[in-house]
Amino acid sequence: MSFGTLAVIVLAGLGGPLLGVLGRRFVPVVAGEILAGILVGPAVLGAVHPAGATVSFLGEIGFAMLMLTVGMHLPLRDRRLAASAKGGAWLAALVCVLALPGGLLAATVAGTGHAVVYAVVLASGSAAVLLPAFEELGLESGTAMTVMAQVAIADVITILSVPIVLQPGRVGHVALGALLVAALAASLFALARLVGSAEWIHRVRQLSKHRHWALDLRISLLVLFLLSWVAQKGGTSVLIAGFGAGLMVAVIGGPKRLSTQVRGVAEGFFIPLYFVVLGARLDLAGLVHDPAMLALAAALALLNVAIHLLASLLLGRGVAGALAATAQLGVPAAVASLGLSEHLLSPVVATAIVASSLVSLAVCTLGVEMLARAAAATAGAKAAGPEPAA
Repeated sequence: MSFGTLAVIVLAGLGGPLLGVLGRRFVPVVAGEILAGILVGPAVLGAVHPAGATVSFLGEIGFAMLMLTVGMHLPLRDRRLAASAKGGAWLAALVCVLALPGGLLAATVAGTGHAVVYAVVLASGSAAVLLPAFEELGLESGTAMTVMAQVAIADVITILSVPIVLQPGRVGHVALGALLVAALAASLFALARLVGSAEWIHRVRQLSKHRHWALDLRISLLVLFLLSWVAQKGGTSVLIAGFGAGLMVAVIGGPKRLSTQVRGVAEGFFIPLYFVVLGARLDLAGLVHDPAMLALAAALALLNVAIHLLASLLLGRGVAGALAATAQLGVPAAVASLGLSEHLLSPVVATAIVASSLVSLAVCTLGVEMLARAAAATAGAKAAGPEPAA
């Protein structure tokens, strides 16, 4: 590892924004980062070797910070979400049920096995994608809140399931490690609640704000790395640690500047680095030249849409919300990373899973645009008011 290699990785990370600027419509930023990773990886230019110890460890940090941001994006303190929790829970549960035969069908199409892994991918959502889109467009309708609740519940269920479905033979070990991480996270959360209202804590945080010490960020990173260390020692994934740390921040409700600081550190460096390194580990050529893997990517993308549409139809919900809920990011990335690291998935299978998740981001954008148009039409009708009587 050298500064030259680091410069190449950062330059490759700019492929995401570049692709987004050049795209006429929505182009997911991670698509550019992953494609740039494939370009600079061993398969093409050979400038970045993801198997190297330092590159691999930096990627692991990026993975933990990706899970941190996924957890932080869950709107657990939003009271509007509570009112929509029941509808969202029913949708998430039905999607999970439908994902089981969907995973079996995808495994049959590809002839690879891993049916349960595919089922978890199909059942997943991505609050980290959906929440910023809703906030940017000001979507606060009942439909939007139900979709948000559905995705938040799906995030929690599927993220916690990933280490278990990838290593079913080590369920006890993985579960024990996860319990250790959860116990430590709960203890830290209780401590934060206990001392959080103290006057001296308030004074220190205000001093940090005025003197730019970024203490909230430093403490959040300390918690993240401490939980990650316990996760590694306990034999489970840093996925659980990152997500747990993010949930703590979401529940406690850190200041807005913390979100800004995390976004700067995570989305400005570590998460793009993670996706570049992930791209360097993928096998795009193998995917293109393997009809079975192309069929797997297509099956996962189509089944994702079909399952969400069917669940919405069965529960009397709209098409727009179903399409918006299809977004997948954290879980497919986690499945690909952990599967490759533990040699449980081949690079071409991991590539097919990631490819299908990129399609889901485009489908999600279509659903969000439909929700925005519906909200604008409703607002326009209310503003116009009833027509005067003849």
